[in-house]
Amino acid sequence: MSQSHRVRCAIAGGGPAGLMLGLLLARAGVEVLVLEKHKDFLRDFRGDTIHPSTLQVMHELGLLEELLKLPHNKAYHLNAQFGDTVLTIGEFSRLPVRCPYIVFMPQWDFLGFLAGKAKAYPGFSHIMQATVTGLIEQEGRVTGLRAQTPEGTIEVAADLVVGCDGRSSKVRDKAGLEVEDLGAPMDALWFRLSRQPGDPQGPMGRFDRGRIFVMLDRGDYWQCAYVIPKDGIEAVHEAGLGAFRADIAKAAPFAADRAGEIASFEDVKLLTVKVDRLKRWWRPGLLCIGDAAHAMSPVGGVGINLAIQDAVATANLLAAPLKAGRVSDADLVAVQRRREWPTKVTQRLQVMVQNRVIAPTLAGSSGTLKPPLLLRLMARSSLLRQIPARLVGLGVRPEHVADTLR
Repeated sequence: MSQSHRVRCAIAGGGPAGLMLGLLLARAGVEVLVLEKHKDFLRDFRGDTIHPSTLQVMHELGLLEELLKLPHNKAYHLNAQFGDTVLTIGEFSRLPVRCPYIVFMPQWDFLGFLAGKAKAYPGFSHIMQATVTGLIEQEGRVTGLRAQTPEGTIEVAADLVVGCDGRSSKVRDKAGLEVEDLGAPMDALWFRLSRQPGDPQGPMGRFDRGRIFVMLDRGDYWQCAYVIPKDGIEAVHEAGLGAFRADIAKAAPFAADRAGEIASFEDVKLLTVKVDRLKRWWRPGLLCIGDAAHAMSPVGGVGINLAIQDAVATANLLAAPLKAGRVSDADLVAVQRRREWPTKVTQRLQVMVQNRVIAPTLAGSSGTLKPPLLLRLMARSSLLRQIPARLVGLGVRPEHVADTLR
């Protein structure tokens, strides 16, 4: 069985960028349909951070207080541990925003919140388990998309198709948009450890020679990321499960007795890290934003928040043209022009950290690991600590919701 839909804007991907854009456009009176390929939002590999810039957007929408009623933790400082040395390298408390802290909240809760608020608007539609299979084109212009669901195929005619379907975007692939790969020296192994009374509070991260280990507090368990050299998964498997458990015990001594909870490598997921961006984010009738336009490094955990900033800028610039049914190529160029510069600057900084901190750390095999000089200076200076706080907390060019969308 096939279905047909006609909307002003069809959004592929129900992640942070897709749902935020859908919510903002629906508030503006634009008829929008969001297609999400999964049946729910419950996936462990989603990031948990909601940065001050995103919290400010939620405040501008009048949704902040309700959002913060959901279970979450707050982080007022940015810490890094090198060996046994713990440094505070960023302070969010001085940021000129409503919430000068990072919120750690399971992303499925955040996405569910956005979807629930968007559904209150009559112009918003949301279809789960809808996998994009192709684009519809007429005379060189994208005029819609096709998707497959358990019930059959869907054809959506739209004035604009927006790809928000992540770093493995089907939309950008089908559109033939050229990708520039900036490279990443690492991948990550993703798994859970139970959380016990008396464990430390909040997120934890540790750099040791040959090893980087991050733990995110999800209430009754730790979501853990064990960072390895790029394409290093075979070496981990060859060393064996026992060696892997021993490394976890060294990285998190307080949880050493729980390393045995990793019953096999089936409990460990490989997350392939990419850093890339499209040379051109659009074609007539089509636009990519978020990870579909620029896959970010996990450095700083800013990918989700850049995606949100893209969505806000897109809604600010395109809500009126979409409502009038006259989105031009110049409108799409304006979105890329607005968001490309902060993307490039952020990626350049991430690549610098990858090359100067992460790659040397993972390459090391013995001796005591010392924090880089710049981080030691930041730890000693309140003024210098404001730099990473602004870059991580607000980004290079934070976006604000236009008055017409509030």
